[in-house]
Amino acid sequence: MPIGPETPRWIKAEREGLHLPTIGWWIDPSRAVANALVTHGHADHARGGHGEVWATAATRDIIDLRYGTPAGGGDVAYGECIEIGDSITATFLPAGHVLGSAQILLERQGERIIVTGDYKRRADPTCPPFVPTPCDILITEATFALPIFTHPPIEREIARLLAAREANPERAILVGAYALGKAQRVIAELRRAGYAETIWLHGAMTAMCLLYERHGVALGPLAPVSETARGELKGEIVICPPSALNSVWARKLPDPINAVASGWMRVRQRAVQSNVELPLIISDHCDWNELTATILEVAPQETWITHGREDALLHWCAMRQIRARALDLVGREDEDEAA
Repeated sequence: MPIGPETPRWIKAEREGLHLPTIGWWIDPSRAVANALVTHGHADHARGGHGEVWATAATRDIIDLRYGTPAGGGDVAYGECIEIGDSITATFLPAGHVLGSAQILLERQGERIIVTGDYKRRADPTCPPFVPTPCDILITEATFALPIFTHPPIEREIARLLAAREANPERAILVGAYALGKAQRVIAELRRAGYAETIWLHGAMTAMCLLYERHGVALGPLAPVSETARGELKGEIVICPPSALNSVWARKLPDPINAVASGWMRVRQRAVQSNVELPLIISDHCDWNELTATILEVAPQETWITHGREDALLHWCAMRQIRARALDLVGREDEDEAA
């Protein structure tokens, strides 16, 4: 159904999140609410304290692990449509971001709104791919919404990681990767590239890797660093949180090569400031070309932009006569490491 210049009254962008005021439901709220639809488990979208949480089974398990079990709600399968009141339905569709991540298609009396949450368009062995879905309003993230951000093929970055290991047999390769999503993707891509050796984990990584495996994501042989003498890790790949790279814990490894897997590694100054010897441009978000291609493919009448660099994408939309607006949502940059 065509949507006029006025925003549909049944959805409202508020500082704390997207609100469905006629029924009191929220999407990815930053404060505790009675009823929440949650796109995925990162802390700038999910939190504890909600009365009811409706999300995919994997996302609800991640919420249970990270924030505590929700009081109520339920699991929603990909493609499943649930009725939530006032003739509004919500359908969960793959977002391709991390395990369990979903877009949420909201429909009411012929109007269709897609809330993407965070998403990417690249293949990822740890989660189903993004499903482009026509809609009237597209609510999209904009983490890397500047033309300078173009992500290289992940195969290239994994090859660079393996080449660094081959060239430095006396040094540990210490990869800083966010504990939810990025770490498991790097491990799975190493396996896809043929690396079959044990991959060593910082203690903060273990629980989430086990959760991924319970959901059918094969990660191969893993072991905590605590189970071996640090000197035995020469030539080994170790995965840790980015915040641990320059810690006392890291300095006990054999002459580690500091690597970080993040879309922000496209910005050389970030790598230099963080003492990163091996920047790996690996992102779980769309780059500029993928964001703009998604808008053209989905062909919404209006685009709402949040979570990042809105100005450039607003200008791009204006140049193509696509109605667009920026949303001022709080807490949408809290997991910068995860990018």
